[in-house]
Amino acid sequence: MENSVQRQWIVSRLSHFSGVGLVLATLFFAFSLTPSLVPRPLVAQGVVSGLSFSAGYALGVIGHSLWRYLHLPEPAPWIERYMKWLAALACLGICTIFLWRATEWQNSIRDLMAMEPASGSRPFSVALIAVGVFAFLLLMVWLFRRTFRLLSRKLSHILPRRTAYVLGTITAVALFWLVIEGVIFTYALQIADRSYQQVDELMQDDLIPPTDPMKPGSAESLISWEALGSRGRRFVTQGPSGNQISAFLGEQVPDPIRVYVGLNAAESPAERAELALAELVRVGGFERSVLILATPTGRGWVDPGSQDTVEYLHRGDIATVTAQYSYLPSHLSLISEAEYGVENARALFTTVYDYWSSLPSNERPRLYLFGLSLGALNSDLSFDLYDIIDDPFHGALWSGPPFRSDTWRTVTADRDPGSPAWLPTFREGSVVRFMNQFQGLQAAPGEWGDFRIAYLQYASDPITFFEPAAFWREPEWMRSPRGPDVSPQLRWYPVVTMLQLLADLATGSTPPGFGHEIAAEHYIDAWAALSEPPGWDEQELARLRAHFTQAR
Repeated sequence: MENSVQRQWIVSRLSHFSGVGLVLATLFFAFSLTPSLVPRPLVAQGVVSGLSFSAGYALGVIGHSLWRYLHLPEPAPWIERYMKWLAALACLGICTIFLWRATEWQNSIRDLMAMEPASGSRPFSVALIAVGVFAFLLLMVWLFRRTFRLLSRKLSHILPRRTAYVLGTITAVALFWLVIEGVIFTYALQIADRSYQQVDELMQDDLIPPTDPMKPGSAESLISWEALGSRGRRFVTQGPSGNQISAFLGEQVPDPIRVYVGLNAAESPAERAELALAELVRVGGFERSVLILATPTGRGWVDPGSQDTVEYLHRGDIATVTAQYSYLPSHLSLISEAEYGVENARALFTTVYDYWSSLPSNERPRLYLFGLSLGALNSDLSFDLYDIIDDPFHGALWSGPPFRSDTWRTVTADRDPGSPAWLPTFREGSVVRFMNQFQGLQAAPGEWGDFRIAYLQYASDPITFFEPAAFWREPEWMRSPRGPDVSPQLRWYPVVTMLQLLADLATGSTPPGFGHEIAAEHYIDAWAALSEPPGWDEQELARLRAHFTQAR
């Protein structure tokens, strides 16, 4: 008797679910298992599948409600019951087929990236996580409905019923938004900021302050060892020395100069920029042949693959200056401190550029900008073209540019006819050029001018090729011909593809040379074409590539 009651209760609960919603939810769940740009970890796959299932269910419920609201014809009850059973069997079959093929789809990406094939997709774990996400979102909807009804009931005592419903809805939305964005989200960011700040302030046991007075962080430096921060201490001490470069080249070269200002070194971006300039002048940065103004990622990281390679290419006769603006990783910094990162980059550029441009043109170094990921975005925003047009710097290398970059989006949208969105040609490459792991900057048909901008990007990079518009339309980079590192089995599905790309952006992990992991050998090709260091032929460049590949 008790079992019968339990079955009736379960059937009763299930009958509350929309049949149309469950069918569409199942289709979205199945589509979420197909490949995107990078391999997805188990938890990320489960979350994407849960969100896709929830989105499909919501769209199904809304569509069915609209159908009924318009009084369109519906099947008889007995036909509807049979249709539900048939739909349930079809959904079960679809889920089984797609879960069975999920490993094959993920391996289609891993094969392109020379990764070990995945042994299985763990379908039950994916389904369990997806159900958990769906249940959580259902709980949120239930709480919202309870809040809305309570507010509407209270307001109906003093207002007309329809007015009370409208105001109840607006108040409930505002209340939920305040709690999620104003309390939970803000509190979580504060905790993350404090945690990363504590990590940044830790003194690494494997690093010691430099004894060379010409090094930042030394006793004679304007920037103390503590003020460099965790990332800065590694940046100024772990680059190649002049002796290491000399051993590779077979000739004596100076130590490269690196100047780094940590977030705690001064209160404001302007003060940190002035401190960076003063230290750069003190250590002789403007006496080198090349000066790089690097904008770091969110946590203050400068990719060693980009920095070490260019120091070899220019035989140590190079200086680099950079300043930290956040403790948070790039994706959190982009959300919470986007304007602060731009302010910091502008302050550093303006301060360094003004001093550089005041020097005689034949006595100053060649000036280049560099940025990776969020650093590329902030570096792009650090200057106004009209401010430098009379005395331009020499060029910029921006690797893994984020999808939010206005210059990148404009150039890609206005690319020359026939060039793909994942590797565009813009005005025959006279100013802006693109490269990836298969094609260098020299492939552009036109003559590259004195002022040069170079983008180093991979077609499989979700940071670059994520776009919110994938919610309702197919991105241009998915059209034929596709990038060589993008799975041929990738397909566009409304809503689902955007969620997949969002997961790729947050959790994607690839070997160097794919996704958002820029390989050192590709930096060599980019810097060599952009800055044209003397004394390098193809044979020597190949030897340098091999050197960094072996070191990796």
